Amino acid sequence: MENQYFKNTDSLLDICTRFPETIKIFVSNGFKQLEDPKKIELFGKSLSLEMALKMKKLNVDAFASLLVEGIDLTRNQVDADLNQKPTSTDVDAIHVQGLLPCPVRVPLVEGIDAFIEEYKKENNREIVYDLKAASMGLDWLMGDVINEDNPDKLADIFISAGFDLFFDEKLMGKFKKRGVFADSTGFDRLNKDFDNEDICLKDPEGHYSMIGVVPAVFLVNTDELGDRAVPRTWADLFKPEFKNSVSLPISDFDLFNSMLLHIYKAYGEEGVKGLGECLLESMHPSQMVKSHTKKKNRPAITIMPYFFTKMIKEGGSMLAVWPEDGAIISPIFMLTKKDKLEKTQDVIDFFASKAVGEILSHQGLFPSINPEVDNRLPKENKFMWLGWDYINSNNIGELIVKCEGIFNKAIKDNSFKNIGPLSFTPQS
Repeated sequence: MENQYFKNTDSLLDICTRFPETIKIFVSNGFKQLEDPKKIELFGKSLSLEMALKMKKLNVDAFASLLVEGIDLTRNQVDADLNQKPTSTDVDAIHVQGLLPCPVRVPLVEGIDAFIEEYKKENNREIVYDLKAASMGLDWLMGDVINEDNPDKLADIFISAGFDLFFDEKLMGKFKKRGVFADSTGFDRLNKDFDNEDICLKDPEGHYSMIGVVPAVFLVNTDELGDRAVPRTWADLFKPEFKNSVSLPISDFDLFNSMLLHIYKAYGEEGVKGLGECLLESMHPSQMVKSHTKKKNRPAITIMPYFFTKMIKEGGSMLAVWPEDGAIISPIFMLTKKDKLEKTQDVIDFFASKAVGEILSHQGLFPSINPEVDNRLPKENKFMWLGWDYINSNNIGELIVKCEGIFNKAIKDNSFKNIGPLSFTPQS
């Protein structure tokens, strides 16, 4: 993969020196040595990016895309971190923290800034936010907050997608057990797309709030498909004819871990094994859209966030398919501290508002749970959701690790040479 920043033959030392923002991305994906500047010099001087990724059995092009995205974001600071004012001398300031999906970063920060300007006119209190780009990983949060096991260091409001961060009992799950969080969005009902007999996203225990979801759908290369039938359900992917034919968004840990959990619940260990057996390679969503242009290893099917299907050229060979049994979703959660609700309610109302819901839904194609938002989805489009009973009766952190093991073993047993067992590190 060619890009304007580096070559795959460049050394890790060279890349990390010229683009220090990439260090977080390396560390979040298993290169722990790069946390130490001395080890960067020792470890990275003679090791090229390509060689290092092959040693980790990570897809070179997919990981290079992740690095390019991180560099692009940092080169435009407003677009990258969205932390216009991450600190304050106001002891009563409201602190908002988290990770935002890439397609809605800019419109959301514009909305946040506009809201803050209005808020300041009526309140003698600052709002401080540190909303990082999703690709930057969770290391900053892990060290400063979670590992110290101190709920006082948690932001008043935290926003991010996925399951592992929020339900793993070594991470946010331990604070949930102590009753630190409370849902204060105040919805009597949710958006009609989610508030029905088949799916309800509202937490019955009242701990977690949700503002939207990231759906996973199929993108089918009809030229590469040949005489095989277009897959219409998740179970179709496990058919023998699709072995080594599917690209998965493994670099998007939130969405991929959600896929593992949903497949395990619906199809058990055989389903997760089937997912590993059908894998051709891991690709970044931006690559997936262009996968039909690859000279070799072209996937017949790619699994990707719904947003990226809108980048497909009309009339081409790529066909977007919404699974008939439901798009697997990675929820966009909002955690709000119970003991701070009196001062944070206006901010909570903003993030749960129709205006923010329409940014998520209309600009990011992340359907909103706000009942006033038209998600512009066909009535037949369903969602696949773990369900609160399943979440609360399982240790989600341990279950993710179990699913990763089954998935990796399936890859190894499949003896497919282009990709080996993958290293899973929770991130964005």
